[in-house]
Amino acid sequence: MKVTGRLTLAGLLFAAALCAPTRAAEKPPRDVTFISTSDSHYREAERKAQNERNRLTILEMNDIAKRLWPEKLGGDAIAPPRGVVMLGDCIDDGDRVVDGRHVSPEQYRAFVADFGLDGTDGALKFPVFETWGNHDGPPEGQEKQGFSFQANLKKRNQARKAKGLISNLSENGLHYSWDWDDVHFVLLGLYPADQQREGVRYSPVWHDPQGALTFLKRDLAEKVAGSGRPVVLMSHCGVDTDWWVPADWKDFYDAAKAYNVVLYLYGHSGTGLREWAPEGEPKRWQAINDGQTTSGFFVIQITADRLRAAYRCKEGVKVTRNPDKTESYEWDGTWGWRFPLDRKLGGP
Repeated sequence: MKVTGRLTLAGLLFAAALCAPTRAAEKPPRDVTFISTSDSHYREAERKAQNERNRLTILEMNDIAKRLWPEKLGGDAIAPPRGVVMLGDCIDDGDRVVDGRHVSPEQYRAFVADFGLDGTDGALKFPVFETWGNHDGPPEGQEKQGFSFQANLKKRNQARKAKGLISNLSENGLHYSWDWDDVHFVLLGLYPADQQREGVRYSPVWHDPQGALTFLKRDLAEKVAGSGRPVVLMSHCGVDTDWWVPADWKDFYDAAKAYNVVLYLYGHSGTGLREWAPEGEPKRWQAINDGQTTSGFFVIQITADRLRAAYRCKEGVKVTRNPDKTESYEWDGTWGWRFPLDRKLGGP
């Protein structure tokens, strides 16, 4: 007996699906919102007004997803941030005794109480990614008073790596990188050099960048390579600091110019926007100088084709210089926006 069969439409579709080449999984859309701040300069109890101003700023960070972007940038809702980058000068005195009392540990405890580590253990409700600045003290082992901010930074970086918050950590435990979506973030300490350049007339101990440039080169080669994906570079000092000199700036630029650097963030010297490249270089990097935590913070969003940022700042602030050289500070509680930035992005 001869057996015949009919191939149904469903069967044809099923067979076609089996024979079709497997489609690569589509990449999730890039949409990274985060906060950048620096120079919180936490102080001891006698000067705690600084700390109280920082705390009010942190409370606004916690509520930022309840706010809208300024109208100039679209006026839509701000997404919950992935985290907060804190670009150094976390405390005011990294190695100091006042009237026989070591104030640095007290300042550090105030910083940790507010910023926490992973968004569950401090006033801040998001993970924080800090580095050190020139106020935070010398390299571990070089301190005179028995407390090292950098020793604590290394411990916190190990905890970040264990929690999966960061993916690459330098051998000395100070510099690190991570990814949010396909955006690669690299945090480079005091400034992106390996050591203080000969002839610079500042403390070679306190201003030791401790191998940041070598870490940057290796990290970009290993983690980004030829992918073309966006890179955000960060350090305490920017290209307006006279112990990190133009020759160093060019070395830094040369180390990263083959990559898709979409933003360079730094603190230390002020607040605002700039574009920068060494003389003769055609591609200028967008830079943000992110100001002091007491005054505000930058909100930044990176999508597939857009870089959007603005400075969320306290308004109605009145500072009076008193005859005894102290300051009186008044703030009416209002917040506003400054330094709007809206740039198209290309590449992957």
